Amino acid sequence: MSIYREYDIRGIFEKELNEDSVTKIGAALATRIKPHGDVVAIGYDARSHSPILFEYLCAGLNSGGLKVLDMGLVPTPTNYFCNYNEFEGLQAVASVMITGSHNPSEYNGLKITIDKTPFFGEDIYALGREVKEASMPSKVEKDAIKIDAKQRYIDFIVNEFKHLKGMKEKIVYDCGNGVAGVVIEDIFKALELDTKGIYVDPDGTFPNHHPDPSVEKNLVDIKKLLESDGDIAFAYDGDADRIAVLTHKYNIKGDQMALLFSMKMDKPTVIGEVKCSQVMYDELEKRGATAVMYKTGHSNLKVKMKELDADLACEVSGHIFFKDRYFGYDDAIYATFRMLELVNDGISLDDELDKLPKVFSTEEIKVETTEDQKFKIIDKVKELLQNPPSSMPKIKDIVDVDGVRVIFENGWGLVRASNTTPVLVTRFESVDENDAKLYESELNKLIQSAKEAI
Repeated sequence: MSIYREYDIRGIFEKELNEDSVTKIGAALATRIKPHGDVVAIGYDARSHSPILFEYLCAGLNSGGLKVLDMGLVPTPTNYFCNYNEFEGLQAVASVMITGSHNPSEYNGLKITIDKTPFFGEDIYALGREVKEASMPSKVEKDAIKIDAKQRYIDFIVNEFKHLKGMKEKIVYDCGNGVAGVVIEDIFKALELDTKGIYVDPDGTFPNHHPDPSVEKNLVDIKKLLESDGDIAFAYDGDADRIAVLTHKYNIKGDQMALLFSMKMDKPTVIGEVKCSQVMYDELEKRGATAVMYKTGHSNLKVKMKELDADLACEVSGHIFFKDRYFGYDDAIYATFRMLELVNDGISLDDELDKLPKVFSTEEIKVETTEDQKFKIIDKVKELLQNPPSSMPKIKDIVDVDGVRVIFENGWGLVRASNTTPVLVTRFESVDENDAKLYESELNKLIQSAKEAI
């Protein structure tokens, strides 16, 4: 059951994701998809075992009476894109992306969309319970219809950003041997942009560095290339739904990107997660935008965007979701060209970020725990905050939409349970560096007290 996560299904190839489990998942998933229609689109990432898992999944879906559209090796955003386009006269009512995202190479997984909505949370857990008790479906002849989703997606992006053709800035990029390279090079070429890429060829062993651009050490090579050959740099995770943007001065985080992107929108509704800087929420409100704080997680944010008809959403880690001029899902390729559009319009990214209030923020700090304990600790921390110790700075407010975000006079501290790993995630921010350290120290003491109490 451990492979059934909050946002997706993820596990180790052969050990957990094998012919038995993945075929059964396909058959069980078919019962969820069938009420909406009988066509599902499947794509996969660069891992060597992704095409094998495609065979198993396809057999399971076929056994449930579904037609499968095979898009082959594509980024996750191209997989999502298929939910909004017809192929061979067929409209997919669901899509599955076979990807381990930025996990180590032995991992793989499934990201599922049904009726343009993420399939996650209790739906995934219930699917897992059903699969655990299921028998292997009867053998059926595997049947899939090949489609060229990749070219359709490339043509769409090129058409959307044709006004960028020939822009002069020197662009460097790092695909991390993930799947971004299978589309982005063709888009850059069609737009006649001055580009230089590294680790572009897909290789699921990730021989150069781990494909997670939110980790600073994975950006060493692209920073060197930016220094010598570029004006702006981009880096992508394994399945190209997360982005890092770098200038010579800044590594631009997701919440800062949201502020930049929203500059060109008229009083937008922007959703951020609980890890986003208070600066983002405050600046958006100052501009007349509506800023909403919500739970971390790409599935959570997509659902909330749909509910509020929001224009934009972001996670600090680089998931950027555009409903403004797009479809409302996280797409690092599309975000690349929205960022280049700002530069082409004469906006200095560095100057805009220089104008923002200065705060001291920590990166995400992870506290090791267990799957069994992590949510119990959060509940205990909430309880202890009802009567905080005398050493705790004055608390102005507590936001408990996802874990606890404690608002102090000069900043905030966050403690939340990761939905995907056995850790607590903490982050701290203040206008004063010493206060940020104080919030970190006091909330860590509270976490320790909570651990001891349970």
